Amino acid sequence: MTTESLIVYPSDFPIKIFGLNSPEFKSAVLAVVQRHAQDFDGEQIECRQSQADKYQSITCTVRATSRAQLDALYQELFDHPLVKMVL
Repeated sequence: MTTESLIVYPSDFPIKIFGLNSPEFKSAVLAVVQRHAQDFDGEQIECRQSQADKYQSITCTVRATSRAQLDALYQELFDHPLVKMVL
């Protein structure tokens, strides 16, 4: 198995995060993303509600500098109780 990355760093990398539509969800996601990508501008978050308004998706495009940075960001998002799925 190869461990070569197909991503050339640094690179703009979109991450889509899904969770229940709640007032805390957006701020929780923003806090996690900014811990791993300090230069991320919170104004650049793209939010969409599900048709039934039960779920929310948030897209954050971060400036990825390494695979370790992305791995840590994905792991913290996966572990967060408000997050249901990360793509």
